[in-house]
Amino acid sequence: MTDWLEHSVQIEVAAPIDLVWNLWYDLEQMPQWMKWIESVQVLEDNPDLSKWKLASGNLRFSWLSRIYKIVPHQIIQWEAVDGLPNRGAIRFYDRHGSSVVKLTVAYGVPRWLIKIMDNLFVGRIVESTLMADMERFRNYAIAIYQKEAGISQK
Repeated sequence: MTDWLEHSVQIEVAAPIDLVWNLWYDLEQMPQWMKWIESVQVLEDNPDLSKWKLASGNLRFSWLSRIYKIVPHQIIQWEAVDGLPNRGAIRFYDRHGSSVVKLTVAYGVPRWLIKIMDNLFVGRIVESTLMADMERFRNYAIAIYQKEAGISQK
């Protein structure tokens, strides 16, 4: 049996929703800002499916993910269909010149492992890693926005 652990983080990005959306929608760019994601490969014959590889230290996982809901500039939802059990959503909120991005990730953990691990400790690690990813994303998006807008970076 598997139990699900879920974590959410959000961040405001000083960039327009079009740019923010397009960066997240291009899944293969995610290793640019997601520390644990080693690679993402969208399948040519089915763009709703993508192969993911996660690597952190000696931990290595892979899975096949399916996007099952897209509302442009609002939400992308996914679920793993093979490999590491996970699901989640990335939500976008237009703040007219800036954007709020909320990432929710859930992953399945065997029930026997839940009993022996410290969920609060694991949760803090996962959430701090996700928040650091979001901060890297914000910096990445702002740098692209400034470059496209011809704004000098400080």
